[in-house]
Amino acid sequence: VQLQASGGGSVQAGGSLRLSCVASGRVFSFNDMGWYRHSPGKERELVAGISSGGRTNYSDSVKGRFTASRDNSRDNKNRVYLEMNNLKPEDTDIYYCNVKYTTLGHDENEFWGQGTQVTVSS
Repeated sequence: VQLQASGGGSVQAGGSLRLSCVASGRVFSFNDMGWYRHSPGKERELVAGISSGGRTNYSDSVKGRFTASRDNSRDNKNRVYLEMNNLKPEDTDIYYCNVKYTTLGHDENEFWGQGTQVTVSS
């Protein structure tokens, strides 16, 4: 399994950023995907999750500002996007993409992408 994450960067408060994550590999199925944020000294937080069918859930801190979407329709890869609007300084963190999947042997597993830094200045 491979996860290729992109996006992130630095913006001023009120600005927007978009994160992308592409999951690929020989698996039975890619299941829930999500974005977490975590940095040293802070607890890991699920920011947004999205099921293979597109059902979403968000942390209270980002509801109404962040939108997760998913595209499973192209070239056997699962793409998930996180549109982040009205960013606040407290959104500053390292964001990680996560995918839960079923292996060809029907075991459940998960994989983490590399982190991408999001910095919001006041």
